[in-house]
Amino acid sequence: MWGCGRRHRRLQTDPVLTIRELRVRYGRSAVALHGVDVDIADDGVLAVLGGNGAGKSTLLRAISGTLPLHGGAVAGGGVAHYGRRIDNLDPAAIVRLGVVGVPEGRQVFARMTVEDNLRAGGIAAASATARASALKWVHELFPVLAERAGQRAGLLSGGEQQMLAIGRALMSGPRLLLLDEPSLGLAPKLVGRIAAAIREIHARGTAVVLVEQNAVMALEVADHAVVLEVGRVALAGPAAELAANDEVRGLYLGGHVEPADETAAEAAAETPARVLSRWVG
Repeated sequence: MWGCGRRHRRLQTDPVLTIRELRVRYGRSAVALHGVDVDIADDGVLAVLGGNGAGKSTLLRAISGTLPLHGGAVAGGGVAHYGRRIDNLDPAAIVRLGVVGVPEGRQVFARMTVEDNLRAGGIAAASATARASALKWVHELFPVLAERAGQRAGLLSGGEQQMLAIGRALMSGPRLLLLDEPSLGLAPKLVGRIAAAIREIHARGTAVVLVEQNAVMALEVADHAVVLEVGRVALAGPAAELAANDEVRGLYLGGHVEPADETAAEAAAETPARVLSRWVG
């Protein structure tokens, strides 16, 4: 499918990530993904939607190389980064290529300070100058992290921990950022702030894959989206088109789309939350 161990010339039009016929299994027989095809544009934001057990987190694990940590394995097809196959690499090697993930659940180093968490994220940065530049940007993006630099991460609020988890990932200067449920458990005002941060991250030249239970927010910030059903791509296309799709609106949006800014998110929180709690995992 793709060559291994040889250089690939990067073209301006190449996707940052190409997934072809990806099949993932857990154990000997539990198949979680069945022949998934997805392209992630070099300058795009891709939203991944679907119900519980649809395979959303499995897709991120396949991209990040963390499937073996969860008892999974690629059983067919593969994942390529600018034409180079990466699903056979370990997670550290994938991070060095600029593909960095933020797992679900605001996983920060609780006993370490905010400053030390960010410093740990910068280990894979290209140089000290790159780390300093990344830290300046993270502080601009999330000023509270500068204000709380000396505080233990475990004492931050849930929203602040999510900002720290994203900021730590940005410290390595990723080309592709994988976000797994970044708004999970956050108040509507904080959801709006996370959405604004994703827009800014994208505007600064980082591609994003966004797995998100808040489909309203996800389709607002993404330019393309895919819907997974039982490990298969059921729908794919521009995010605006999927937001207008009757099936998507009925299952994930409560029949309507509202902006993801703070004021509108508060007003719309009840109906989408009830629908998403049933359908989106």
